[in-house]
Amino acid sequence: MNDRQAKLSLPVLSTLESDGTRRWLRPKLSKGVWWHRRRAVAYVLMVIFVVVPYIRMAGKPLIQLDITARKFTIFGYTFLPTDTLLLALAMLGAFIAIVFVTAITGRAWCGWACPQTVYMEYLFRPIDRLFEGTGGKGGKPKQPMSAPRQIARMGVYILLSMFLAHTFLAYFVGTEKLAVWVRSSPLEHPAAFLVMASTTALLAYDFYYFREQTCLIACPYGRLQSVMLDPQSLIVAYDYTRGEPRKKGKHLPEDKAGDCVDCNQCVVVCPTGIDIRDGLQMECINCTQCIDACDDVMDKVGYPRGLIRYSSEDALKKKPPRILRARTAIYALLLIGVVSGLVYALSARHGFDARVIRGKGAPFTSVDRGLISNTFSMRLVNRTDSPQSYALEVLTPKTATLDVFDDSQLELQPGEMSLVPLRVRFPSSLTFGNGNVPLTLLIVDGNQNRHEVSFRLLGPRQ
Repeated sequence: MNDRQAKLSLPVLSTLESDGTRRWLRPKLSKGVWWHRRRAVAYVLMVIFVVVPYIRMAGKPLIQLDITARKFTIFGYTFLPTDTLLLALAMLGAFIAIVFVTAITGRAWCGWACPQTVYMEYLFRPIDRLFEGTGGKGGKPKQPMSAPRQIARMGVYILLSMFLAHTFLAYFVGTEKLAVWVRSSPLEHPAAFLVMASTTALLAYDFYYFREQTCLIACPYGRLQSVMLDPQSLIVAYDYTRGEPRKKGKHLPEDKAGDCVDCNQCVVVCPTGIDIRDGLQMECINCTQCIDACDDVMDKVGYPRGLIRYSSEDALKKKPPRILRARTAIYALLLIGVVSGLVYALSARHGFDARVIRGKGAPFTSVDRGLISNTFSMRLVNRTDSPQSYALEVLTPKTATLDVFDDSQLELQPGEMSLVPLRVRFPSSLTFGNGNVPLTLLIVDGNQNRHEVSFRLLGPRQ
């Protein structure tokens, strides 16, 4: 076989052969130290994912993203549509945190905490091995699964996907409403049933068929890692300075051969089908299976462990590690600034929002006895979890009087918003000269939360 034929025989992707057919990956299992650590983390994360919707903080769900009501509850704080700044800061902080953690620890998220990896490697692949008869060791089964086994496996996949879909739905509608829906007919809540069924189908498709291609093709994080990582970032790496040249069946003198015995175990255990010895690759999810497999081989041949290990590109070149560097320092400062802004915005948030909007039409009108009238609308938003009534009072100027056209609009339910029409009357002499005068309005709710709103009254110039 010439070089051209050899290149054509190589897979285009780890899951795609050169002729375009799917290359199904059935990785072997290496139960080393790192595998046991990742399994413990995975089981904890699975439990957390299921129980979080049931946890309450300050009488509220720990996390609930109620899209239909446009309310997001996170760690006891309820964010309303008017919390644009808070939501923007929270999203920006999460993005900077991801970039910051990636710059230091590499793709630790992918290998240790990503739901795709957690459920694929510690829930669905064990099911595959159970039905294929390869439990505990993985790899390709000795004979194809029978039709009944395939049907049974698909049934288990659907049941687990349905359970995960219901848990996922609880994050958006709450456990109480979800329990009612589960006990009632789907015809009573067709939209919610359609969401659950669609999510179940997508999860079953992902874990049964698409599998590792989610990481290789669909997930943008792997493609973005090249701009997030630097030579000091922690990665799963093959120590080429120690391992090369490999012992490829050639009888090289010990003083000229590297420690890599070319056993290929790091490839057959990889859940994305790559060869870590080719260097840093987008497909690597830092699952550490190659570390466990290589350490096991090194123990058997009597070589030191660590030929494949957590390291960095600079460390492999014998350069000293530097946690504090320009990239990480800038990310840390940005993260501190955003988190500080978010904390300040949360602490300064009132129990209600009040914003005055100037009315349409003439800016002011003259009324009897030398008085001027301005009309406004005040948008009130009740941020508390109980009904509230609001009292309004003019602080300055003292000679101005306030009229509320509809007092019932000052009674708000939890999370309710109201547009309250107002009229302010004041002596025309107040605006002589500049044509305007500042006004301060005090709003107090039933919990004695106070909020002052300032705006300008318009009147004639003389």
